[in-house]
Amino acid sequence: MSEDKRELHFGLMFWANGTHPSGWRMPTAHETAPFDIEFLQKVTQIAEGAKFDFLFLGDRLASDPGLQTTNPSQMSRLEPFVSAASLAAATSHIGIVVTANPTYYDPYNIAHLTASLDHLSGGRASWNLVTGADEIAAANFSRDEHWDTEKRYDWADEFVQVAKKLWDSRDGDEVRPINHRGRYFSVEGPLDVTRPPQGHIVILHAGTSDRSRELGARDADVIFAAGPNIETAKAYYDDIKTRAKKYGRKDSDIAILPGLQVIVAPTTDEAVAIFDQLNSFVILDSEDTPEEHKRYGALGGKGKRNLSNVSRIIGVDVRGHAPEDLVDPQILADSNEDGQRLFRAITRLTRREVTGEKRISYRDLILSASGQIISGVVGNPVEVADHIQHWFEAKACDGFNIFPAYNPDTVTAFADLVVPILQERGLYRKEYSGPTFRDHLGLERPQNILAAPSVAAE
Repeated sequence: MSEDKRELHFGLMFWANGTHPSGWRMPTAHETAPFDIEFLQKVTQIAEGAKFDFLFLGDRLASDPGLQTTNPSQMSRLEPFVSAASLAAATSHIGIVVTANPTYYDPYNIAHLTASLDHLSGGRASWNLVTGADEIAAANFSRDEHWDTEKRYDWADEFVQVAKKLWDSRDGDEVRPINHRGRYFSVEGPLDVTRPPQGHIVILHAGTSDRSRELGARDADVIFAAGPNIETAKAYYDDIKTRAKKYGRKDSDIAILPGLQVIVAPTTDEAVAIFDQLNSFVILDSEDTPEEHKRYGALGGKGKRNLSNVSRIIGVDVRGHAPEDLVDPQILADSNEDGQRLFRAITRLTRREVTGEKRISYRDLILSASGQIISGVVGNPVEVADHIQHWFEAKACDGFNIFPAYNPDTVTAFADLVVPILQERGLYRKEYSGPTFRDHLGLERPQNILAAPSVAAE
């Protein structure tokens, strides 16, 4: 893609039960969706009809009942490579992202799986490279402990280089062993699959640590980033693009896509009503329940859904109120900086304030303080399109990884209501530019690194 002419990129984060913790409870949701491949194909076809760059299949290497009220979509789902093969048969253009954690794989396995998927899909495969912050996975792989961050990234750095060599080891009539001898891996090669149609599989990566940023700047084609606000997102965007330059990469070589939960309807009031309905299904926590097993943190929010958590965050003791009570304006006046931000976020999403006809409730505070419903955009099609355009033109992102709160309605609404506006504004494609994922991203097919004279056996 030209450095001068940017266009939006969209991925769809497919969590079958929705990215909102109570998305599965919506009347039109499909509660057994995680195991319904026809449903997965249907949602993917909706995204392809809207010319999305890719569908994103996440994965976890452990299940945790503690997620049942905080993040149920993370508890159980089909293995992504198996699902991806069925999507390749049901679609023709959309990229298919599969998650695989190198901490619990060998490079040959990943190279074999991803190259096979790229052939099956006609050049639409992508590998979401995660190093895995989920410590409970170790117990499922005969490990005494989950490796620390430095070891996981040292391992991943070498892992990627081996995988690239394996992708290049069988190219046309040329078959080359890779003879890799490194710190962690000794791999002879060659791969038993010919070079993928894309040359190298599109690599997607996520993370905010220094090691993650460095890996992304060097090896990733797409970066899935957190974007709690435009200032933080822009700083992250600038940092990644700057780091990439030392590896000889251009700004257009990496698409940075923050996650964005979108609730859109023909009118603002209708969109807020959907948002409120979703939130009405969320189960709140009691004030003193140390025996509860609920998983919070990165996978499940930022703390318990109760007024004790709110009090801790905003610096004002609000315990003792009923969730549906209206917040006294003095609470806002007495809140610390974090609390002020929390109130602003609630107003942005719900159009409610501490005074006036539409008032903020303590339930609004509880849910926002838990961290699961504070990001995103709620509104009519123009409001949503304006939000996306503002971030894009400010270079806080190259597009978004769209989080459907529940399926399939929020995907259909985005495709039908928002996409046409962005297309009319000249910000988003009306047709795919080619059949491969690299075509969607405007990326060239990379040279075979084993054919380059400078590559020596390791």
